[in-house]
Parts: sequence; structure tokens; C-alpha cells
Amino acid sequence: MAGTKPPNPNSATAVVLVIIFLCAAAAAANNSDKRALLVFKSAADPNGTVLASWNSSSDPCSGSWVGVSCTRNRVTRLVLEKLHLHGGFPPPLTHLRLLSLKENGLAGEIPDLSNLTSLRLLFISHNRFSGDFPASIAALSKLYRLDISHNNFTGNIPPAINRLTRLLTLRLEENMFTGTIPDLNLTSLQDFNVSGNALTGEIPGALSGFNTSSFRGNRFLCGPPLEKCKPVSSDPVRSGGAPASPLIPKTTVTSSPSSIPAGTKTPEKSGAAHRGKIGSMAIVGIIIGDVLVLGIVSLLLYCYIWRSYSNKVMSGKSSSSSAAEKIVYSSSPYPNPTQYEKGKMVFFDGDKRFELEDLLRASAEMLGRGGMGTSYKAILDDGSVVAVKRLKDLTVTGKKDFEQQMEVLGRLKHPNLVTLTAYYFARDEKLLVYDYIPNGTLFWLLHGNRGPGRTPLDWTTRLKIAAGAARGIAFIHNSCKSLRLIHGNLKSTNILIDGAGNARVSDFGLSVFQSPVQKSNGYRAPEAELDGRKLTQKSDVYSFGVLLLELLTGKCPLMVDMTSPGSGSGVADLPRWVQSVVREEWTAEVFDLELMRYKDIEEEMVGLLQIGMACAQTSQHERPSMNYVVRMIEELRGAEASPAYERVDSVSASPGASEDKSKASE
Repeated sequence: MAGTKPPNPNSATAVVLVIIFLCAAAAAANNSDKRALLVFKSAADPNGTVLASWNSSSDPCSGSWVGVSCTRNRVTRLVLEKLHLHGGFPPPLTHLRLLSLKENGLAGEIPDLSNLTSLRLLFISHNRFSGDFPASIAALSKLYRLDISHNNFTGNIPPAINRLTRLLTLRLEENMFTGTIPDLNLTSLQDFNVSGNALTGEIPGALSGFNTSSFRGNRFLCGPPLEKCKPVSSDPVRSGGAPASPLIPKTTVTSSPSSIPAGTKTPEKSGAAHRGKIGSMAIVGIIIGDVLVLGIVSLLLYCYIWRSYSNKVMSGKSSSSSAAEKIVYSSSPYPNPTQYEKGKMVFFDGDKRFELEDLLRASAEMLGRGGMGTSYKAILDDGSVVAVKRLKDLTVTGKKDFEQQMEVLGRLKHPNLVTLTAYYFARDEKLLVYDYIPNGTLFWLLHGNRGPGRTPLDWTTRLKIAAGAARGIAFIHNSCKSLRLIHGNLKSTNILIDGAGNARVSDFGLSVFQSPVQKSNGYRAPEAELDGRKLTQKSDVYSFGVLLLELLTGKCPLMVDMTSPGSGSGVADLPRWVQSVVREEWTAEVFDLELMRYKDIEEEMVGLLQIGMACAQTSQHERPSMNYVVRMIEELRGAEASPAYERVDSVSASPGASEDKSKASE
């Protein structure tokens, strides 16, 4: 074609040379892994019976080598368990993410592992490895699981373990470690065991929350959860010949009588001279003291009981018809009909099951307090249980507007919504009655009781909750096209979990009564932050996006520390933090550490992350509809019944089930 410039042959040659160079480099790297594995085989399986598939004529990344898995033509997983292998530790493979050599006969010291910068999981238990704690392990900053139990390691446990800030598992039991346990400050640690060693001293407070089984077999270890450390004693030897606790300073007394200062009586003589006199005085003093203390305590109890009885008598004389309430609080959480304009209970199913007076007599337990009011669990006289929300600070123009909105909300029936069964309206009091949902809120499941002993929220449940909540919101959006209903206050405290583990969305449709000026909670869309009256269905989509990011990261929306790699410093809202981390290609740093125990979920986690980020776009026009969000999540859940959801509750199981494969940028 006329005017077309012919390609530069030099540029084409350069591109070809670069490609050839990259291919040669990849092949060389692959060959280095292969050579290292064959060297290990020659020592660990000299007869070639166990690792017969490892041969020089095949590629370790072909899938035929037992226990070997690759990513981008580099060995990233080496799982050789219960194969009766011998010899020493395998040569370091620089791209390893998982190394498991459990239950073999391997021995010797651990070589320098500091170049295994990608290693996430290291399992070498039940072998015969020896030497000091491998110091190079402290350089493996990405390590999540470390199990070197049931070996012959000696020496002290180094404080440098504190550098492993992501550590979830630390198993050091059944070795020969000595000295004290260092003051470990590993906030993510969930599985810890140092039993069966020769450790001494007091257990650090940060580890006292673990079970006694984590410390058994260390004869001179003390402090919670074990026995309390004993006070200082002058006896250097316990009965039975055991030495005193290392926490107790030893006091040496010479046995020679000449060493006792002149004029000082020996303990035996001093005791003989004064035992009778001092003993009698002490006994008399103790008796008199006991009598005085007993008299004072009796007087205080008498005054307290008499005062309580008097108060009951006086309250009984002045009580009204509400005196029979069984409310467990100092005052009734419900209205007193004698104080306000009389209202009535309105039921949506037409079957009036109770009156306001029945609620007054019910025992009540506060479930939570939020921007819309306080919620209670009420147990009625007939044994039925309901949830009652006492609304506050509402901008209701009139009874008719309130009743019309309640009629709309009462007609919304869906498996993923909390059913509104009744309401009460009076000028000074407004109550909503819902079905009681027993298993608490998503907020508590995600953030409650973080630390040792907590049961993490597994991936299957998180994905199920995400799908259920999405269906509930989509149903609200599509229920009445003319009204374009919205939730308006979507957050993890408004996602309840029923007995079957399904998400049930609550507090929907009440935002129409809220003041437009509200404190930010981290879920509100940017346009709603500027003007609370601009809530739309796309505002709900933004809030749902934040909810998905909360499910994935395990972080509260307004409590995100931006000191992680690539994200600067300070505190930011959750969407901005996630975007900054992903932008710097630290995608794996986004996910909750509690999700690292599940295998083969990387694709699903990244997929849900992309959905959450799409929902939490700053521009509402770029956010998808909830119908489309439901469809995308359901596509992710297509493999729900696959082994991808296998739960790994213990590091004793194959680590292949708990490998971290979540670095999406690699």
C-alpha cells in the first residue's frame, strides 16, 4: 500500500531475541528446579521405588512427578508425606509456596531458607531434624503456617519469630527446646503448641488464651493457663529432689555453724524458745479477729436485706397495672399506654396474636442499638419469641404516611428478608415486630471474638451469605417498580443469620423516616454522604459492595489501617483501601487471614472481590444493578459442592488442603 512504512528489520530481530532470551531463562530456571529435585531424590530415595516418577527424561512441571506442582513452569508445591524418605532437607526451591515433608525419616540440620521468599506453608513434623531453631525462618515474611513439631530441635525459641506477622499456626511441640517462651506478639496466631519440651518460666500474657494442652509436658512452665507461678522461696530444692522453679531465686545457706553470726540463735532454738508464747497469742488474736469480721459481715447483710425488702414493699404499694412486668431492665423498653396516646397493634397476616399489654408482660433482652432505634428479643407468655424494634428520632409527617409505608413493607415476603409481622403506632411511641432470627448478625460472625479459640467464618458460608443478601436486596428493588423501594441502611449489623445459615436482610425501607444529616458509617455511598436525601437503589448497590469487601477482608469499613504495603499510611474507608492495595499488585494482602485455611478458592475470592469493587464505584452510573450482581455471585457459586470447600481444621491434615494460592498478581 502506498505510503506504508516497511517494518524495521532491526526492531523485529530485537523482539525475537528478547523472546528467545526469556524462553531460555525460563527453561534454565526449570532445569535448576529439576536438578535440585533429582539431587534430593538420590539421597531420600536411593532405590528409586517411591519417587520413581522423578526421572531425568521428564519435566517436573508435566504433572507426572509425584508430589510436585508448578505455576508458570516453576515448582511451587512440594508435598511428600508418609513416604519413608531418608536423608536431609531438600535443596531450597526459590518459588516454593508450600513445602510438606511430614512423617518421613529425614534428619540433620535445616539449611538457610531465607531465599524462599514466596513460602506460605512449611510442614516438616514427625521427622528427625535437629539443631537449633532454624534462624532463617524468621526471614520468611509471607509464612502463614509453621509446623516443625515432633523432631529433635534444641536451644531457645528465638524472639525473631515476631517478624512473622502473618503467622496463623506455630507448632513446636515434642522437641527439646529450652529456656523461656519469648514474648510473642502475633495478633493473627490461631494455632499454637509448645508442649513436650523443656521450657521454663512464666507463659507470656499474649499466649495465656490458648488451652493448657498447648503447654503440657514443660515441667517448669507456669502462669495462665497453667498453675500460677509460685512466690519466691529460700529452698533451692523441692521435695523429691526436683530443682526450684527458674523464676525463684536460689538462696544458698552454708551448712557450717561457724558461719552464723555471733549472738544469733539457730532456727531450732529460736522456735523452741518462742513457739509456745507466740503460738498462744496468735491463736487468741485470730479468734478475736474472726468474731469481729463475722459480726460486721452479718450487720451489713442484715441492712442490705432489710433495705431490699422495704423497697419491694413500697414499690408494691405504689405499683400500677404494669407492676407484673418481667422486663429484665430497670425500666420497660416498651411504651406505657397510660402515659401516651393509645395506639393499637396492627398485624399484616390478619391474625392478631397479642396486644401491647402482652409485650409489656414479656421478658425482654436487648439485642442491639442502632441509628433507627433499639431492638429487643421478647418472650411472650405463650412461649413464642419475637423481635421488637423501638424506633426513635423519626421524621414522620403523620400517622397516615407511617401506616402506608408499613403496609408496603409488610407485604415484602422473601426467604432472605426478615419478615415484618406487626407494628404499633402512637404519637410518642412506634414499635415494629419482626420474626426472631436466632443466630445473630453478620457483623458478630465476622468481627466478634477475634483471637485464640474463635471459630472462623468459613468461605462457603461467606459466599452463601453474600448470595442470600444480594437476593434479598434485589427483591426489595424489584418489588414495586412505581415506588422504587430501597433499603437505605445496608450494613453487616442489618444482615441476620437464621438457623439454616441463610442471610436475612433487616431494617429495610425505614430510611424514609431518617434525618438526612447522619454520621458516616463507612457503608454510605458518596452521593448520600453529600446529601442524605439522595438515597437511590444505586446507593444500596454501593453499600452492598462495601459489605462484600468486608466479607473478603474481615475488616470493619471505618477501621482500615492503611500501613500495609502499597497503601500509604493512616485510616481510610474500605473501598479506597482495597483499591490502593490492588493497584499496587498486593491483591493477596486484601483477603482475610482466616480464609487461608481453605484450598482452591483463589478464583472465587478474586471474582467476589471484583464484584465488590464494581459495586463500590464512586460514580453511581458505573455500578451494576442488583439483579446483575445476583447473577454474577450465583455464577461464582456454581462449584459450591466441589472439594474446593473442604474445611481444614487442623494442621495435621494434608497441607495441600490449606495452601495459600491467593496472590492474584502472580
